[in-house]
Amino acid sequence: MNKLLISSLLTCSFGAAQAQQAAPYHLLHTIPIGGEGGWDYLTVDPAGKRLYVSHGTRVEVVDLQTRKVIGTIANTPGVHGIEVVPAAGRGYITCGRTNTCVVFDLKTLQPIGAPIPTGPKPDALFYDAFSKRVFLFSNAGGNSTVLDGATGAVVGTAELGGDVEAPASNGQGTIFVNLEDKGEVIAFDAKTLAVKARHSLAPGEEPTGLGFDPRTHRLFSACANEKLVVTDSKTGQQVAVLPIGKGADGAVFDPTTGNVITSNGASGTFTVIHQDSPVKYRVVGNLTTARGARTIALDPKTHHLFTCTADYGPAPAPTAENPHPRPSIVPGTFRVLEYGK
Repeated sequence: MNKLLISSLLTCSFGAAQAQQAAPYHLLHTIPIGGEGGWDYLTVDPAGKRLYVSHGTRVEVVDLQTRKVIGTIANTPGVHGIEVVPAAGRGYITCGRTNTCVVFDLKTLQPIGAPIPTGPKPDALFYDAFSKRVFLFSNAGGNSTVLDGATGAVVGTAELGGDVEAPASNGQGTIFVNLEDKGEVIAFDAKTLAVKARHSLAPGEEPTGLGFDPRTHRLFSACANEKLVVTDSKTGQQVAVLPIGKGADGAVFDPTTGNVITSNGASGTFTVIHQDSPVKYRVVGNLTTARGARTIALDPKTHHLFTCTADYGPAPAPTAENPHPRPSIVPGTFRVLEYGK
């Protein structure tokens, strides 16, 4: 065996071992919530030191100092996303079953006015501090209902041309979103609402979670076929494609650590990828979380990661209306998992 081949094998072995090593996070706290129902997004409010967790037909509010549930926002059927606007003293919740957005008071957790009609299947939402607008993204129909963040008034509709998943912003008037059905990441103007660019994510398919690094202009799209696609947001050029866990639905980027983290519900892991440079990325490791822990939230102050899940029971019998039923959720087992270094 020649020296070049030996060197190559050693390099590959080292790279594989490096990718399999433990990720630089561990479980800090398990926050029991209980009750029944499914879940989707969870959102950290650093200013209020709270965590908002979607849960069936309500939102659970957790105090991040005591790690106790301090309140519930009820009557949010099919809740998906939660966003807060501290300067306005209000928050926004997308309700997929009723195609509405519920507005609530941050102090009392009570609703403000009647629910706001949205496009079909409102899912992710995002407050853009630059435009001072809240964007409610439909996972069917390809549009975004746009609200004034201070008043909740509808100010427009963005036609985005696909089933929209997680958003991000460059902080200067451009919003990015993944289009799950088109396999694209697109950019649109936060004020004019016009689409500015579309970029294919192939070989990535069905992108959901989206992270962004404004310093290097890198977008991180977590895809259903176990790939993270890194895109230059200015040019649309693909920078890297990396392996991630199965069933990813969330992705965050922590500029302090340089880590991209995806939450992979089917494999029950976080995949941690480090940005060594704007053009070099490596898988640091895969941290075991729990089956079903598919979404993720980052606290930018503590750099802690949050996800949520519950225990699963057997799936109900298939029917003509539901030939592939999901496993049942064991009542009382819903919980939040908090990770840190």
